[in-house]
Amino acid sequence: MSNSQKREVLGSRLGFILLSAGCAIGLGNVWRFPFITGRYGGAAFVLIYLLFLVILGLPVMVMELAIGRASKQNIGLSLKTLTPEKKGWHWYGHVAIAGNYVLMSFYVMVSGWVLSYLFKTLGGTFVGLDAAGVGGVFGEMLGKPGNMIFWGVLAIILGMIPVGIGLQKGVEQITKYMMVGLLLLLIILAGNSIALKGGGEGLKFYLVPNFSRMAEAGVGNAIYAAMNQAFFTLSLGIGSISIFGSYTSDKHRLTGEAIRIISLDTFVALLAGLIIFPAAFAFNVEAGAGPSLLFITLPNIFNQMRGGLFWGTLFFLFMSFAALSTVIAVFENIVSYWIDVHGVSRRKAAIYNGLAMVGLSLPAILGFNVLSSFQPLGPGSGILDLEDFIISSNILPIGAFIFSIYTSWRYGWGWDNFIAEADKGTEGAEFPKILKPYFQYVLPLIIFVLWILGYVDIFGA
Repeated sequence: MSNSQKREVLGSRLGFILLSAGCAIGLGNVWRFPFITGRYGGAAFVLIYLLFLVILGLPVMVMELAIGRASKQNIGLSLKTLTPEKKGWHWYGHVAIAGNYVLMSFYVMVSGWVLSYLFKTLGGTFVGLDAAGVGGVFGEMLGKPGNMIFWGVLAIILGMIPVGIGLQKGVEQITKYMMVGLLLLLIILAGNSIALKGGGEGLKFYLVPNFSRMAEAGVGNAIYAAMNQAFFTLSLGIGSISIFGSYTSDKHRLTGEAIRIISLDTFVALLAGLIIFPAAFAFNVEAGAGPSLLFITLPNIFNQMRGGLFWGTLFFLFMSFAALSTVIAVFENIVSYWIDVHGVSRRKAAIYNGLAMVGLSLPAILGFNVLSSFQPLGPGSGILDLEDFIISSNILPIGAFIFSIYTSWRYGWGWDNFIAEADKGTEGAEFPKILKPYFQYVLPLIIFVLWILGYVDIFGA
């Protein structure tokens, strides 16, 4: 195909790993992973989480990378390119791209919050405020749609500029710098938190296995939480990982590459806990979950900390890198769809989709103020919750289920074709072929159960 022959490629293996990891590393690594780790027994939960990364996240990531590399296409054309005669699979490519739009429709808003807090912290907005005052700043921000639109548009612009510039000079080069900066900031911030007086108790809470705390929270709940986090932290199922597979070379086996990507994602999540728990214990602050952790709890901690203005600014700079690396990666998937499927130039696709994303972000923004009376998932819910439900509880698990069936059954691309692509190359681990029955039957079943449990979790059925 002509598209394949003209296709851009990444300049380096490091660029591929950092881009793929940048897509996986996001805000959920910081505000969700540390919290559920603490809730379900610290290191005891981490061990379960790592197990599910290996048996659930890793195989689906290899499958997605293999589909991308073999087809040399965006997910919108991948399945059609690999199995042109099996038309039943083709429709999912467009659903997967729709999932990218749904994800970004609220993710750019939250990324805008992070950018706003970077400038607020740098400008000393939180200096002298008590806990209620810090919470008031967050509430005031949510009540001003114009302000949120400004920061959301800024996040969109910062995400689309690298994509519009090009794959190597824009996306790869800028993401490399951001990821290196992110990792350095993480290490510095974690070192500072660990050194805080009283931080040792936080380390103990986070790193010492506490099976009694896990039992108190419910072992079944802990296992479900570990499965859920291991799966959803990697953004699998919508082709946002396979696009980078389509840009990489055939030199390295994909299982080894996936291990590196997942290891980097996990490293960031674990270090985030080393920042949050020692600091929370040092200042006797409860580490809550969700947006309140990032936008109320942590600013309150930095406000009490010596040099808090400096450390708070570094933290939100790190968070800005984490947020924007995901935005850039997913925007690249969206723009590549228009390049591959519709033949639109990269620059035009970036401009048109940037404008479209401004409009798509408005419902989530207005859901906190003008449209706050609309509570689609019950009292207290908002448009953000609905959009998150559509992507996290539906498109992601359905996509991963489809990828697992498509790569392991003869009705799709087939096991032999998948293995040949996954093991193509001279370096890295080979995919464990002896476990074929697991990948054909057990893995799809686990994903299906996760999908059903997502509904149970939300609707309480």
